[in-house]
Amino acid sequence: MDKGSHEPEYLSGQLLIAMPSMTDPRFTKTVIYLCAHNSEGAMGLVINKPIEEITFPDLLAQLQIQKSPPKDAISVLFGGPVEQARGFVLHSAEYIQEGTMRVNDKVGLTATVDILRDIAEGQGPKDKILALGYAGWGPGQLDAEIRENGWLHVAADDELVFGHELSSKWELAIQKIGIDPSKLSDVAGHA
Repeated sequence: MDKGSHEPEYLSGQLLIAMPSMTDPRFTKTVIYLCAHNSEGAMGLVINKPIEEITFPDLLAQLQIQKSPPKDAISVLFGGPVEQARGFVLHSAEYIQEGTMRVNDKVGLTATVDILRDIAEGQGPKDKILALGYAGWGPGQLDAEIRENGWLHVAADDELVFGHELSSKWELAIQKIGIDPSKLSDVAGHA
Protein backbone atom coordinates (compact mmCIF):
# COMPACT_ATOMS: atom_id res chain seq x y z
CA MET A 1 0.00 0.00 0.00
CA ASP A 2 1.21 3.50 -0.86
CA LYS A 3 2.26 5.49 2.23
CA GLY A 4 0.20 8.43 1.00
CA SER A 5 -2.93 6.29 0.83
CA HIS A 6 -5.57 6.82 3.50
CA GLU A 7 -7.26 3.43 3.33
CA PRO A 8 -9.56 3.00 6.33
CA GLU A 9 -8.62 0.32 8.84
CA TYR A 10 -11.37 -2.26 8.89
CA LEU A 11 -11.96 -4.07 12.15
CA SER A 12 -13.85 -7.26 11.28
CA GLY A 13 -13.06 -9.94 13.86
CA GLN A 14 -12.03 -7.41 16.51
CA LEU A 15 -13.74 -6.17 19.66
CA LEU A 16 -15.23 -2.73 20.12
CA ILE A 17 -15.19 -1.44 23.69
CA ALA A 18 -17.57 1.36 24.65
CA MET A 19 -15.85 4.33 26.25
CA PRO A 20 -17.17 5.46 29.66
CA SER A 21 -18.53 8.58 27.91
CA MET A 22 -20.93 6.46 25.79
CA THR A 23 -24.27 8.26 26.18
CA ASP A 24 -26.48 5.62 24.50
CA PRO A 25 -27.75 3.45 27.41
CA ARG A 26 -28.02 0.42 25.10
CA PHE A 27 -24.24 0.47 24.72
CA THR A 28 -23.04 1.54 28.19
CA LYS A 29 -20.02 -0.62 29.11
CA THR A 30 -20.56 -2.94 26.16
CA VAL A 31 -18.11 -5.13 24.30
CA ILE A 32 -19.08 -5.80 20.70
CA TYR A 33 -17.61 -8.45 18.43
CA LEU A 34 -17.42 -6.97 14.92
CA CYS A 35 -18.64 -9.59 12.46
CA ALA A 36 -18.30 -7.28 9.45
CA HIS A 37 -16.75 -3.86 8.86
CA ASN A 38 -16.13 -2.43 5.42
CA SER A 39 -16.92 0.57 3.22
CA GLU A 40 -20.64 -0.34 3.30
CA GLY A 41 -20.90 -0.20 7.11
CA ALA A 42 -20.46 -2.49 10.09
CA MET A 43 -22.34 -5.20 11.96
CA GLY A 44 -21.53 -6.68 15.34
CA LEU A 45 -22.93 -8.45 18.38
CA VAL A 46 -22.87 -7.22 21.96
CA ILE A 47 -21.22 -10.10 23.84
CA ASN A 48 -21.58 -9.03 27.48
CA LYS A 49 -25.24 -8.12 28.12
CA PRO A 50 -27.53 -11.01 29.10
CA ILE A 51 -31.27 -10.92 28.51
CA GLU A 52 -32.67 -12.01 31.86
CA GLU A 53 -36.26 -12.45 30.63
CA ILE A 54 -35.59 -15.38 28.27
CA THR A 55 -33.64 -18.60 28.59
CA PHE A 56 -32.36 -20.96 25.94
CA PRO A 57 -35.07 -23.56 26.78
CA ASP A 58 -37.71 -20.77 26.49
CA LEU A 59 -36.37 -19.87 23.06
CA LEU A 60 -36.41 -23.52 21.95
CA ALA A 61 -40.03 -23.82 23.10
CA GLN A 62 -41.01 -20.65 21.19
CA LEU A 63 -39.42 -22.10 18.05
CA GLN A 64 -41.12 -25.46 18.68
CA ILE A 65 -37.80 -27.30 18.94
CA GLN A 66 -38.57 -30.33 21.07
CA LYS A 67 -35.50 -31.00 23.21
CA SER A 68 -35.95 -31.07 26.93
CA PRO A 69 -33.77 -30.49 28.67
CA PRO A 70 -31.36 -29.24 26.02
CA LYS A 71 -27.98 -30.97 26.24
CA ASP A 72 -26.10 -27.71 25.79
CA ALA A 73 -27.99 -24.72 27.22
CA ILE A 74 -26.39 -21.31 26.70
CA SER A 75 -27.18 -17.76 27.80
CA VAL A 76 -29.28 -15.52 25.60
CA LEU A 77 -27.62 -12.13 25.08
CA PHE A 78 -28.77 -8.70 23.93
CA GLY A 79 -26.91 -8.57 20.61
CA GLY A 80 -27.95 -5.01 19.81
CA PRO A 81 -30.94 -2.83 19.03
CA VAL A 82 -31.46 -3.90 15.38
CA GLU A 83 -33.82 -6.82 14.58
CA GLN A 84 -34.12 -7.91 18.20
CA ALA A 85 -36.41 -10.82 17.32
CA ARG A 86 -33.68 -12.34 15.13
CA GLY A 87 -31.17 -14.75 16.66
CA PHE A 88 -27.48 -15.00 15.83
CA VAL A 89 -24.99 -17.59 17.03
CA LEU A 90 -21.37 -16.44 17.06
CA HIS A 91 -19.27 -19.58 17.24
CA SER A 92 -15.96 -21.35 16.77
CA ALA A 93 -15.16 -22.07 13.11
CA GLU A 94 -15.13 -25.88 13.30
CA TYR A 95 -18.92 -25.71 12.92
CA ILE A 96 -19.89 -24.70 9.40
CA GLN A 97 -23.20 -25.14 7.61
CA GLU A 98 -24.66 -23.70 4.45
CA GLY A 99 -25.88 -20.50 6.15
CA THR A 100 -22.66 -19.80 8.08
CA MET A 101 -20.75 -16.59 7.43
CA ARG A 102 -17.04 -17.02 8.13
CA VAL A 103 -15.77 -13.95 9.97
CA ASN A 104 -12.21 -15.29 9.93
CA ASP A 105 -10.44 -18.65 10.33
CA LYS A 106 -11.46 -18.88 14.02
CA VAL A 107 -15.04 -17.53 14.14
CA GLY A 108 -18.26 -18.04 12.24
CA LEU A 109 -21.73 -16.51 12.45
CA THR A 110 -24.86 -18.55 11.84
CA ALA A 111 -28.44 -17.28 12.00
CA THR A 112 -30.47 -20.39 11.18
CA VAL A 113 -32.80 -22.47 13.34
CA ASP A 114 -30.70 -25.55 12.50
CA ILE A 115 -27.80 -24.37 14.66
CA LEU A 116 -30.16 -24.00 17.64
CA ARG A 117 -31.37 -27.59 17.10
CA ASP A 118 -27.76 -28.78 16.90
CA ILE A 119 -26.84 -26.93 20.12
CA ALA A 120 -29.88 -28.38 21.90
CA GLU A 121 -28.84 -31.88 20.79
CA GLY A 122 -25.23 -31.36 21.86
CA GLN A 123 -24.05 -31.33 18.22
CA GLY A 124 -23.34 -27.60 17.91
CA PRO A 125 -20.07 -25.71 17.88
CA LYS A 126 -17.59 -26.10 20.76
CA ASP A 127 -17.60 -22.36 21.60
CA LYS A 128 -20.71 -20.25 21.07
CA ILE A 129 -22.81 -17.33 22.17
CA LEU A 130 -26.44 -16.70 21.25
CA ALA A 131 -27.57 -13.13 20.73
CA LEU A 132 -30.93 -11.60 19.85
CA GLY A 133 -30.52 -8.54 17.64
CA TYR A 134 -27.36 -6.88 16.44
CA ALA A 135 -25.57 -3.54 16.35
CA GLY A 136 -25.31 -1.94 12.94
CA TRP A 137 -23.70 1.15 11.42
CA GLY A 138 -24.09 2.74 8.00
CA PRO A 139 -21.17 3.63 5.71
CA GLY A 140 -18.51 5.56 7.67
CA GLN A 141 -20.68 5.81 10.81
CA LEU A 142 -18.60 3.52 13.02
CA ASP A 143 -15.36 5.11 11.79
CA ALA A 144 -16.72 8.52 12.82
CA GLU A 145 -17.78 7.22 16.26
CA ILE A 146 -14.27 5.81 16.80
CA ARG A 147 -12.68 9.15 15.78
CA GLU A 148 -15.01 10.92 18.25
CA ASN A 149 -13.71 8.66 21.07
CA GLY A 150 -16.92 6.64 21.40
CA TRP A 151 -15.15 3.30 21.03
CA LEU A 152 -11.81 1.63 21.57
CA HIS A 153 -10.89 -1.55 19.73
CA VAL A 154 -8.73 -4.55 20.54
CA ALA A 155 -7.94 -7.93 19.02
CA ALA A 156 -10.47 -10.59 19.97
CA ASP A 157 -9.50 -13.74 21.84
CA ASP A 158 -11.54 -16.82 22.71
CA GLU A 159 -11.80 -16.04 26.43
CA LEU A 160 -13.11 -12.51 25.84
CA VAL A 161 -15.51 -13.57 23.11
CA PHE A 162 -16.80 -16.89 24.46
CA GLY A 163 -16.02 -16.60 28.20
CA HIS A 164 -18.94 -17.00 30.58
CA GLU A 165 -18.05 -14.14 32.95
CA LEU A 166 -20.22 -11.55 31.21
CA SER A 167 -20.06 -8.95 33.99
CA SER A 168 -16.26 -8.60 33.74
CA LYS A 169 -15.80 -8.62 29.94
CA TRP A 170 -15.77 -4.82 29.61
CA GLU A 171 -13.02 -4.41 32.23
CA LEU A 172 -11.01 -7.34 30.83
CA ALA A 173 -11.22 -5.92 27.29
CA ILE A 174 -10.04 -2.47 28.46
CA GLN A 175 -7.21 -4.05 30.44
CA LYS A 176 -6.15 -6.05 27.36
CA ILE A 177 -5.34 -2.73 25.70
CA GLY A 178 -3.19 -1.86 28.71
CA ILE A 179 -5.52 0.75 30.17
CA ASP A 180 -6.66 0.95 33.79
CA PRO A 181 -10.47 1.42 33.50
CA SER A 182 -10.48 3.67 36.57
CA LYS A 183 -8.22 6.15 34.72
CA LEU A 184 -10.67 6.65 31.85
CA SER A 185 -12.70 9.84 31.91
CA ASP A 186 -16.42 9.72 31.31
CA VAL A 187 -16.21 13.10 29.57
CA ALA A 188 -15.32 12.99 25.87
CA GLY A 189 -12.06 14.71 25.03
CA HIS A 190 -10.68 14.49 28.58
CA ALA A 191 -8.46 11.81 30.07
